[in-house]
Amino acid sequence: MENNIEHIFFDLDRTLWDFEKSAKETFEEIFIKHNLASKGVTSPKVFHDAYTVHNDRLWELYRKGEIKKEMLRGLRFKLTISDFGIDDEDLGEKIGNDYVRLSPLKVNLFPHAIEVLDYLKPKYIMHIITNGFSEVQAIKLKESGMDRYFTEVITSEAAGTKKPNPEIFNYAFNKSGALPNNSIMIGDDYDVDIVGANQVGMKQIFFDPYAKRKEAHSTYHINSLKEIVNIL
Repeated sequence: MENNIEHIFFDLDRTLWDFEKSAKETFEEIFIKHNLASKGVTSPKVFHDAYTVHNDRLWELYRKGEIKKEMLRGLRFKLTISDFGIDDEDLGEKIGNDYVRLSPLKVNLFPHAIEVLDYLKPKYIMHIITNGFSEVQAIKLKESGMDRYFTEVITSEAAGTKKPNPEIFNYAFNKSGALPNNSIMIGDDYDVDIVGANQVGMKQIFFDPYAKRKEAHSTYHINSLKEIVNIL
């Protein structure tokens, strides 16, 4: 058990919030609303798979600071519909707006998320540190009821830099009053959350729900959020 930890920093998407499940529900709603079947898109899954390719590539550019948030939001859907031979910039814009509006309302959390937060709340000061968009993450936390658990919500937009850059962690320490040696980072993205925390001297809990990574040089490696209670 960790005895010196006072502050816990959680990532949000794919750590507490089941991003894939919420996205799936959102794409199903968008598919019906915009009648994409009549436009040659065979299923919500096919549409989502095409989107994922573009979104992942654009997010990587966004993380590196090579494109702005507004470009990412609009372009990912315009490129996706063009894969299906749909040349309609207005439709791409509408779908993009729907996605940002609907997805944070599809509340899906990983198993044991609330149970673990309830366990941790009396013992630690908890925060979020996320590369996600500020207004979207605020809605997710409010809609899921998780906002009551966290003292500070550190976003890359507010910090002006993104994980794994040490600057976002230093910004988080300044904002929260935490120190690297009394803090721990919990996240699912090894290269972003774990490497980022390690390089500023924080301990880390690598959340790997689908057991995708066998080699992980993290302080702790878990497959279920429930395992956190054995560590903290």
